[in-house]
Order: sequence, then C-alpha cells, then structure tokens
Amino acid sequence: MTVSSGEASENLTAYRFRWIGYGFLLFALIDAIHILLTIQTSQPTWLLQTIGQFVERVVVPLLGFTLIFFGEYYGRKDSEKLGLRILSWLCMVIAVIFLLMIPPIFLQTLSVNSQARQVVDQQVEQQLTQLKQLEDQLARSNPEQLKALAAQLQGLGVSVDPTKPDAVKAQVEARIKTVREQLQNQAQGATAGQASGLWKNAIKWSLGALVSAALFFYLWKSSRWAR
Repeated sequence: MTVSSGEASENLTAYRFRWIGYGFLLFALIDAIHILLTIQTSQPTWLLQTIGQFVERVVVPLLGFTLIFFGEYYGRKDSEKLGLRILSWLCMVIAVIFLLMIPPIFLQTLSVNSQARQVVDQQVEQQLTQLKQLEDQLARSNPEQLKALAAQLQGLGVSVDPTKPDAVKAQVEARIKTVREQLQNQAQGATAGQASGLWKNAIKWSLGALVSAALFFYLWKSSRWAR
C-alpha cells in the first residue's frame, strides 16, 4: 500500500507537533522547578506570587499537552501509549491543583491586607502620639518657653513673632492639626492603593486558575487516553 505525498506530509506534521509538545512540557517543568526553588517565604505575599507565576505560565503546558495528544492513536508505539495514559491523568491532577489554588489566593489577600493595615495604623499611631505629646507640652509652656520655641521656628524658616507668645501657640497648634489630617489621609490612601492592587491580582489569578482548571479538565475528558 503506497502512501500519497499528502498523507506523508500529514503524518510528518503529527510527529512534529508531538515532539514540539514534549518540548513545551519540558520547558514547563523547568519553569515549575525554578519557581519552586526561588520561593521566598519571608515575603508576606510569597504564596500569591507563586500561584500568580504558575497561572501566568500555564499556556506553555496547555499547548504541550494539546500537541502531544494530537493525532490520537495514529502512529503510536505500545511503549508510548502507557506514557500518554499517565499524561492524560496528569491533566486531571493539574486541573484539581489549579482549582485548589483559588481559595488560598483570597485568603492570603485578606491576610496581607490586614497585616499591611495594621503596620500603617501602628506607624500613624506613633506619629499621632508624638503630636499629642507636643500639644500637651505646648499647653504647659509659659511665655518664655514659647519665645524660645518661636526662635527655633524662625531658625527653621517659619516666620513667627517671638514677642507674641499666643500667636506662636496658635500657629503651632494649627500646624499640628494640619499634620494630623495629612497623616490620616496618607494612611488611608496607602492602604486603599495597596488593597486595590492586591485584589486586582487576586481576581486576575483566580479567574486564570479557574480557566486553566477547566481547560486541563477538558483535555483529560476529551482524551481517549483517559479511558
């Protein structure tokens, strides 16, 4: 039985796709090992970043499995069929792993946001405490001490009249009030900005993990090697 040039070309294409698929899987394995070896557990977002890297690189193994399964049974050797069955069930395992990634994404996002908010609140509280101490000291200051404070402010480039202690006191109190409001606004802006960035990544990676799980499950379900 002779093989036409068209059939020969099609056969060659099937073999070529399969070898490229194995190459993609090898690249994916190297990437996975690199990600696992470079995990920095000292970072509060290490789990999020690790999951994010796997999700963002999922296209390579997906293409690899698809190309390997190309052509189904055509031209398969008996020794290859067992490996393909294992790879088919591996798709199912990977699908489950990607599904299991979704809850930790949201849990660590909540945890990191809470920790970041606590750190910012502590810093702001320390600074507000210092301002309160300054207010108390200012309230207990006598005219001579206010004059000395006015001289210090003038040395810092703040224009005040040392002969009017009440004016100095009022100006310092107004400045303290302004600084207090700025600290609170900056703290709210910092926590809101960080939370927004974390939640955007969490949603992006969760959707990516969900889609990846669905595609790997489809590869397992549609592949005859799973049977």
